[in-house]
Amino acid sequence: MIIGIGSDLCDIRRIERVLQRHGPRFEARVFTARERQAADRRSGQARLGTYAKRWAAKEACAKALGTGFARGVYHGDLGVENLPGGQPVMVLSGGARLRLHEIVPSGYRPRIMVTMTDEYPYAFAQVTIVADEAPPA
Repeated sequence: MIIGIGSDLCDIRRIERVLQRHGPRFEARVFTARERQAADRRSGQARLGTYAKRWAAKEACAKALGTGFARGVYHGDLGVENLPGGQPVMVLSGGARLRLHEIVPSGYRPRIMVTMTDEYPYAFAQVTIVADEAPPA
């Protein structure tokens, strides 16, 4: 069953301006260490696109959780990592993880699907949270 859906469109130029103005302070406050490593392996527009897509994914996930960035859900609690084949996955911690477990019914386990793309000057992400029946113990 679908628990929540969120999407977000981000202007890459906005992320560029914030990075120019606040640099490492902004990066450390908003992005996980793994996200920063992924972005730092790229340069120029590819680096900006990496950050912008992850920003959009965080916004989309917060919407799918039904809270936005409130009730203990922070940007740093939402991370995007990539599986070995490149598929993006959301990794939740802190208040975001607690909220996820609040909204998933007993006897079900959460699954988060995320898709991201960028085409300068925009980045887009969509997150769908579903609850799958947990196998009997």
